[in-house]
Formats: sequence, structure tokens, C-alpha cells
Amino acid sequence: MSDDVRLPDSVVLEMLAGKLSAASNRDWHVEDGLVRGPGTVGVTLGRDHTGQSGHLDLNFVLNLDRPETTTLSDCVAGYGDTVEDATARAIDLWLGTTGSAVFELLIQDGSFAGHFGADDPAGFPGWHLIHGGIVGWGSGEQHQAAQLWARDHLIAPILAPVLRKDLELTGGQLIGIKVFFGGSSTSETAEVRVNGEVHDVASAVLAGLDWPRPDEDLTYARTYLLLVQTA
Repeated sequence: MSDDVRLPDSVVLEMLAGKLSAASNRDWHVEDGLVRGPGTVGVTLGRDHTGQSGHLDLNFVLNLDRPETTTLSDCVAGYGDTVEDATARAIDLWLGTTGSAVFELLIQDGSFAGHFGADDPAGFPGWHLIHGGIVGWGSGEQHQAAQLWARDHLIAPILAPVLRKDLELTGGQLIGIKVFFGGSSTSETAEVRVNGEVHDVASAVLAGLDWPRPDEDLTYARTYLLLVQTA
């Protein structure tokens, strides 16, 4: 990337508004330092915790009147030849995963993401799961390997045993879980974040799975699990 300075917040917000509008076919616009969507929904920029120009901290707020209890925090990094390209890619990755899950929560028609009941063996025991999209990227012939692996394996029930106790302690009715992994045979990353915070144990479980690690290519995948309390 030729630029190493993050875009001004005003520019990022306008990019977010345009991409949110296109993805949802609804009006999203910048207002009072945030992106406001239909009803009470909005998106705000969080505090940048990395200093990287292509990295964004984003908060999906379901009710702007009650942000303290309705906010799903997330972070995402993009890539590209310029900071504009990297920022646009970061927003696209976020929309394809986190965005698809939240849109589905709002629409509830199966058009944006899949639903798994609390007793579904493919889901997350005790919670209704809205499984966001699975996006992948990388380089070389095997750049899709991690994404294809994630599509063929049930990540939610694998992570559930190490997450359930901690989730019960949150007392929240909505829990957002970002899952990101990939790399190569010589360098890899595996990260699970719960409501924006790294969960070390779940990340270690993810790192121990047999997802592809190509010798020469790079492959990454990201998805988002939105848990809705059922009782």
C-alpha cells in the first residue's frame, strides 16, 4: 500500500453509507458523525486500536437511542494498492460477514444469512444462531482454500464448548462473534473476537483445527456468528 495514513472519518463514513445503501437497498446517510439507516439503526466508527490505515473499528448499533445495550462492535482490515482500496475492501469484508448477519436479524427472511435453532446440531447450543456470510481471499491457486474449508465445516458447534460459560456471564441478549483465520504453512493467524474482544481460548481452538495451510499460496477466511438469546 502506497499510503499509510488512515482516511478522514468523514470520508470513511461516506464510503460506509454508500456501501450499506447498496447492500441493503435501503437509505443510509451520514448524519451527526455517524451513518444512520432505517428506523433506529446506525453505524459508528470505533476507536482505532491498531493505527493501520486499512483497519477499521466499526459499531453496528441496532437502536441509536440505547447504544449501550444494542451495539455490536467489530473490527476488520482490508488490503489494496492504496488506502482507498484497502478501506473499501475492509468495508466489503465487514458487510459480507457482520453486515449480512445484522441485516438478517433485521429482515428475518433468510435472504442475507442462515438461521440455526438453539437445538440444531449445526448451530450454537442454547442460542439462536444467525450465521453471516463466509468470505475468503488470498493469493495463488489455493486462495479460496480457507473459505471452502469454512463452508464445509461447522465452526459454531466446535467453538461453543469454550464460549458458552463466558457468554452466560455477559447477560446480553445479542452476542457477536467474529471468526478469522488463514495464512500459509509458514505463517498463520487465528482469531475469535466476542463483541469486539479477543477470546484467547476460542482463538486457540480455532488455531488447532485442520484448515488448509498451503506451502506457497496464501488463503484467509472470515465469518460472523450472531447469537440471539432464546429465553
